[in-house]
Amino acid sequence: MLFLCSGSAASLLHATSSPPRGRAVGMSATKATGLSFLSPDAVERAKAGNPIEKVKLAKDGTTAFTSVYEYAAAIRAGSLTWEEVEKADLDTRLKWVGLLHRGKRTPGRFMMRLRTPNGIISSELMRFYADSVEPYGPDLGVVDITTRQNFQLRGIPLEDAGDVTDGLHARNQTAFQSALDNVRNLVGSPLAGIDDQEMVDTRHLCTVLSDLISLDPDTGTRGNPKWGNLPRKFNIAVSGSRDDFAHTHINDIGLEPCAHSETGEMGFNVVLGGYMSIKRVAHSIEGDMWVPAQVQPVVDVSEAILRIFRDEGARGDRQKARLMWLIEEKGVEAFRDQVAAEAEAYGRGTVVQRAQPKPTGDFTRRELLGVHAQPQPGLSRVGVHVPAGRLSVAECRAIADLADAYSAGEIRATVEQNIILPNVADAEAPRSPRISPHLPGVAFSRSPWSLSPVAQVPKLLA
Repeated sequence: MLFLCSGSAASLLHATSSPPRGRAVGMSATKATGLSFLSPDAVERAKAGNPIEKVKLAKDGTTAFTSVYEYAAAIRAGSLTWEEVEKADLDTRLKWVGLLHRGKRTPGRFMMRLRTPNGIISSELMRFYADSVEPYGPDLGVVDITTRQNFQLRGIPLEDAGDVTDGLHARNQTAFQSALDNVRNLVGSPLAGIDDQEMVDTRHLCTVLSDLISLDPDTGTRGNPKWGNLPRKFNIAVSGSRDDFAHTHINDIGLEPCAHSETGEMGFNVVLGGYMSIKRVAHSIEGDMWVPAQVQPVVDVSEAILRIFRDEGARGDRQKARLMWLIEEKGVEAFRDQVAAEAEAYGRGTVVQRAQPKPTGDFTRRELLGVHAQPQPGLSRVGVHVPAGRLSVAECRAIADLADAYSAGEIRATVEQNIILPNVADAEAPRSPRISPHLPGVAFSRSPWSLSPVAQVPKLLA
């Protein structure tokens, strides 16, 4: 079974029965704005805030949910050029639909950052990425795997952005709310469901949290204004084992699996405030909170933290606007108590307990690259190194072909910017450095496997 970018969370949080689209419904439905959800105090602080806050006050970032289509249509009709687009839209608000203008090196071209919860995509999506960037040539039209288990499409002109967005939505993926002052991609375990040392399968939780952020419960469309006006970017990671492949220590919310010391129930200790910037690198701190590894408690605690950050976070100096600064201002214990009280006040049955003792005993972090047996009999995972995380059109298609042939079309990204093909039959998994012509333009070398632009790949069949 493939756990893709959304849908499994819909029945719980949004009661939709089909993958949400962007344009067809979204442009006809009336959506609130991110500003409308802010507390009066937050609005006043934004008025006295930094230039980005003033841009958001002048016109909400969530207006890009529709303006991306309007700009694309106008440019294609010849009534507008990209140079005539309002500068604040071009360089700031379009980031709410994942479009980052690369004005210095490639004026008029955008990088489109996607949302890929738990880093799992299908071969169909990988081919769609290739088809989307191919028209822009091999220098501009490339695909990147990111350090948040995510994908970015490069070379996109604004006139094509609406069609690419619709193509993503038709395949149950989105780029909405993936940049600037939004919750970034939900990172989980790349070994979810195929790990003999797994403590929590992170796939469904990442999908639910991603939909909480980017799926509007009122309209059923992509883009949720409730979380569309944060003081700064926000990162969430859900770890599935002691390996912490998700790197919770550098996330604003890190969920670390830990069994309850008395009941044995599996849950999460919550760590808070980790981030890296040009001014400061902060390791996450213990939040002294534990919740069961179930959807509702995870959603409630995350929502409470986000609400507090949205309405009480700094909107002045952007270098001091991340969650850690708010925690330090309030004090860890006071912040913990506020989060617990709010999560429990939602009345959904969540009880936030004190942090539980972490697992002890010898442990060695495992390797993701190469071939490794799965707990499922007769199956292995194959980790492939992708230098610099960059993929050409041919490489995207080659990976999609390999996934169709050997991993039921499933492709997983890692925060190290590599890929994993899961559920490869042992009889077909490469156990030696045999290489033969197979897919033109792409190669994998072993020790560990590495993707490189030469005209060979390993023959997976024995």
